[in-house]
Order: sequence, then structure tokens, then C-alpha cells
Amino acid sequence: MKLPNVDKNVLDQSPQAVPAVEQATGPIPELGTLSAIVKTLRVHQWVKNLLLFVPAAMAHQLHHFDTLASVLLAALAFCFTSSFVYICNDLVDRESDRQHRTKRFRPIASGALGMSSAILVAGLLLSAASAIALTLPANFGLLLALYVLVCSAYSLVIKRIIAADIVVLSSLYTLRVLAGAYAVPVEVSQWLLLFSMFFFLSLAGMKRFSELRVLRLNNGQNASGRGYRAEDLELVSQSGCASGYISVLVLALYVSSREVSVLYQAPQLIYLICPLVLFWVTRVWLLAHRGEMHDDPIVFALRDPVSYVVAVLGAGVLWLAI
Repeated sequence: MKLPNVDKNVLDQSPQAVPAVEQATGPIPELGTLSAIVKTLRVHQWVKNLLLFVPAAMAHQLHHFDTLASVLLAALAFCFTSSFVYICNDLVDRESDRQHRTKRFRPIASGALGMSSAILVAGLLLSAASAIALTLPANFGLLLALYVLVCSAYSLVIKRIIAADIVVLSSLYTLRVLAGAYAVPVEVSQWLLLFSMFFFLSLAGMKRFSELRVLRLNNGQNASGRGYRAEDLELVSQSGCASGYISVLVLALYVSSREVSVLYQAPQLIYLICPLVLFWVTRVWLLAHRGEMHDDPIVFALRDPVSYVVAVLGAGVLWLAI
């Protein structure tokens, strides 16, 4: 999402000028019930659950039908569960969302989706996810339950604690990777978990950075519902960039490890992925500093042609290395 242009004179005004910027997004559009439900599900966020395919793909097991079917079921369970969590969050945060410049458009906050309907949909989603989990190994079901617990703790408490919110938010991505390994099951590489931890810590920091940048542009001091202040902007940026670059270092160390020689005939080619990740991390952080980054880097990547090119090139390198 591109940030609204703010005149320099606005920045010199008192905090009373902030509502004018907040209201610049326009009136809340009317939605039908079905459209409101689909929007509340955040279907576009389901792309994050592609991470469940990573362990089986890195172990070269996706060509087996049973493995592919298990991962597909696991990903579907996570899709339903994540939508369940989004609905619960929207129900809890509906009052604060109504005061937010963009979150006020959410169906529950705007009144397009009633509470009773939202609760019914949430119950159906959780039931479907639980039914799918019963068909998969028990460890997957336990991890799915842990995911719900962590998400609940994040929404109720952790999101208000500085630094802890970013760490926990990034850990939810790592949980998806572990869930994909448990669903098959395959042994998950420690290198993959380390890369995931640092890479998604960088993206979580970018999400918080984008919010703080808007706060500073609007002459705000404290982030609503968060523990951050506008003065934390630079440190969040530095930490996020550092985490992204550390993930590239982990990737390089993985290529040098013994286990990679077992899976790839030309492991040295994987080094070519390092500059690709370096380029992508550096680029998205530069765009974030310019105010050209969506609040959610994952949503930005889905709409960014350059990100698709980087992904295709990376996949091509892995294919050549096999």
C-alpha cells in the first residue's frame, strides 16, 4: 500500500492535524454478506501456507503422491485455521479497528459482517481444520493447536510488548515449516529452520517499520495498541535489515554443509541463490524506506513482478543443482 502524500506543512502542525490524514482514505464501501465473509477470511494470506511444502520439497519428496496429498491436506488445515484466527482477532479488535485509517474497512469493524455470522463462520473453519488434522500424524495436530495458542497469545498480550511481538510473529512462519515436516513426516533441516527464523524476522520487522513510518509522518508519538514509539523507527529498520542479511549467511553455510552434498549433485550452484536473496531483501527494505511498501511484505510480494522473477530464478537454480 502506498502511503498518502503528506504536505510538509502538515508535519509542522499540531497533533490535531492527524485526523485529516486518517480520514483521507474515504468512505467505507458497502459489502454483501458473501463478499464480507470472503474478505474477512483473508484468502490472500493463505499464500503463507505454501511454507508447509518447503520441507518435503527440500527433501525431494514432493513427487510421491502420498507425500503431496498429505502436505496439501496440511496446508488446507492451516488455511482454515489462519482464517479462524483472523476472524477471532477482528472480533476482539473491532473497536480499535474502527479508529484505524485502514483497518476500519474490515467487514466486522465496519459492520458489514455481524458478530453472530462471524462466530458461525469461525466455528465452521475450526471444525474443518480439526477434522483434517485427525487424518494426519498426531504431531501435526499438536503443532496446529500450538499455532492457535501462539496466535491467541499474540493477539491478546504479546503484540503490545516491544521486540517480543516481532519475534513471535516471525516464529509463526517457522511453525508452518515444522508443520509441513510433521505432516509427511520428513526430517527438517536445522539450516532451514535457522534461515526461516532470520528471514521472517526481517519481514516482521519490516511490517512494524511501515506502521511506525506512517506514525511519524502523521506526527504521532506512540503506536496505538503497540509498545513502540516513533523514535524506534531507525532501530527497527537496522534490526530488520541485519536479520535479512544473516539469513543469507545461514544459506551460504548450508551450501557448505555435508548434508547438502547428499541431496544435490552440483551443490555449488546453490550459492547463486545468495545474491538473489541479498538483492530481494535490500530492495524491499529500500522500498519500505521510501514508503512504497505495503503494511504486509507478503501482500507486497504477491503484487510485485520482481519478486516473481527472483522466485523463478531461485527455483531454476535449485533444479539445476539437483
